[in-house]
Amino acid sequence: MNALDRLIKSDIREHPDQSFIDGVRARFPTEKEIDVVYTRKMQRRNGPGFQQVKLEDLAAGAEKLISENVGYDVKISEAKWLSGGASKLQMIFVLHWRGPGKGSADIATRLVLRMEPAASVTESSRRREFQVLKAVEGVIPAPIPYWMDAEAKFLPYPGIIYSFCNGVAKPSNDANKVSGLGQNYGPELRKKLAPQFVGMLARLHQMDTTKLTVMESFDQPKAGSNEAVIKQVNALRRLWEEDRLEEEPLMEVVYKWLIKNAPPIDHVSVVHGDYRNGNFLFNEDKGEITAWLDWEGAVLGDRHRDLTYATMVSFQHLAEDGKTPLSSGMMPADELFAAYEKASGLKVDPERLRYYGVLNRYLVMVLILGASARASYGAKTHQDVLLNYVIGIGFPSLSDLRDYFEEILK
Repeated sequence: MNALDRLIKSDIREHPDQSFIDGVRARFPTEKEIDVVYTRKMQRRNGPGFQQVKLEDLAAGAEKLISENVGYDVKISEAKWLSGGASKLQMIFVLHWRGPGKGSADIATRLVLRMEPAASVTESSRRREFQVLKAVEGVIPAPIPYWMDAEAKFLPYPGIIYSFCNGVAKPSNDANKVSGLGQNYGPELRKKLAPQFVGMLARLHQMDTTKLTVMESFDQPKAGSNEAVIKQVNALRRLWEEDRLEEEPLMEVVYKWLIKNAPPIDHVSVVHGDYRNGNFLFNEDKGEITAWLDWEGAVLGDRHRDLTYATMVSFQHLAEDGKTPLSSGMMPADELFAAYEKASGLKVDPERLRYYGVLNRYLVMVLILGASARASYGAKTHQDVLLNYVIGIGFPSLSDLRDYFEEILK
């Protein structure tokens, strides 16, 4: 046994016992569904590493899942792997069925299966992803959810099936970026996309969450309370404790500050959690956003979480003058905030922007040096090359967190 094998064997986070799992759960209480997902992740960590799923097996599982839900046998054809996304396995296929009504004619519908691998960059709930997609239907463009296998009864891991959405994620003139980092749409396309980018976020945040009964696996925050914020911070801290390969003292310092300074939510919103360039599809010829993707990190919470995430430095590039930073490739942050206030009627609070600026940088660190590093280290992901690339920006991101945090404390 070499030194690396001995290290992995002795790593309590790679081979957690029930005592370790229970201890972390007790220290960092969070939402019920999040607790279920994180606990399941740790319990299956002692299992086998990533194993390539055969396309035909995935299609067969999807056929059984759909047939069980519609009450008759269906057929799948043209199954293909769908590229894109750093954390989920995706298959595109054509479903031959009778359609959503009670017809008898054979209908061909193009759909997407989205399923977890053995370990994910963003460990999340397919049930919550399905429910938030149901909730936003008709509010902003997004995939339409059809069926879910939240307990992996038919599929190797939990998954959902939703509509295939047309569009591209990157403009043809700047298609070599990773996950939208620094995506440059160019001045003409930007003029068309930017108002939609802001307007759709405003509509999302204006939704009345008290009427969203479909989102039953989400804890409903109380306006005027910071309890939900603390649960969300605890979820991040729990991931860090479960996944980190080594300790970073700054992560504990920032966690304590986030708990101590958690602001009450003044208006409860549906928060996308990853609202930025690279996470929407668009029609390049028309300059129209056709679908928002990657809803797995959605929460009910504070709108400032989305606002600060969309304006993080990682997703900026300089305008044609070589000096002006464009948030998510759209517009300067102050212009984005002003346009958002006008579109939503909701105030942008500088204090909350600072708080969620820290929280989102903390989130990035948890995902990069925690979840991404652990998934790659344990050989339980299909995206090991991409994850190792992402891990490489971990320490610059840690430096960014430190610098931003120090500025906040002044």
